[in-house]
Amino acid sequence: MHLAILMTNTDESAFARAHPLDGEKFTRFIHLARPGWTVEVHAVKDGQFPAGLEGLDGAMITGSPASVRSGAPWVGQLLALIREMESRRLPMFGACFGHQAIALALGGTVDANPGGWVHGVVPVEITRQPDFSALADRIHLCASHAEQVSALPPGARGFATSPGCAEAGFTLGAHVVTIQHHPEMTPAFLAALTEVMAADLGPDLTARARESLEIAPDQAAFAETVARFFEGAARG
Repeated sequence: MHLAILMTNTDESAFARAHPLDGEKFTRFIHLARPGWTVEVHAVKDGQFPAGLEGLDGAMITGSPASVRSGAPWVGQLLALIREMESRRLPMFGACFGHQAIALALGGTVDANPGGWVHGVVPVEITRQPDFSALADRIHLCASHAEQVSALPPGARGFATSPGCAEAGFTLGAHVVTIQHHPEMTPAFLAALTEVMAADLGPDLTARARESLEIAPDQAAFAETVARFFEGAARG
């Protein structure tokens, strides 16, 4: 299969330059399950959008420190593209910012987390197993977000919850799946991110995040789930 990675991460700090960009992270992520698949990366945060959707079997929308509610021109263009992909039933997977962008574009709502930052390796309860799932009923994923989906789009069905995040994942038809968390992140990257964000997170959350890193996230199982989703959506 051939997928587009729509890269939304606006972090251009020295920290970001010292680590793989999200295009590489998401490529590695899907290659955990399907190493033969090909991808094309589009830095939509810089206004670099696909020229067209022909030849694509689906799209993955990455996370970002930007807000889907910012009103930035590139965000508006991305929301319009999501609506176009939805109208064509082009399969979409969104993580964190991508999860929120898909929800907002298709009629859901996004708000600030009531409890502030969620950060660390967090438990995720799979409340409804999609047909393509390779997940246990309780998994762990890397997380880092200060906003979340507060109401799902019309027709969407939730399938995951986590502490402080009731709508942690949803499906829409057979062509959309999302997760609030970061299945593309490795524990090593999250550990480094925790240190660079310590001042924003505060001492208590930083300590809890460091402790959470003792739990291995279920990255491979989630990669297999996303791969099965794209395969099932392609069969239609």
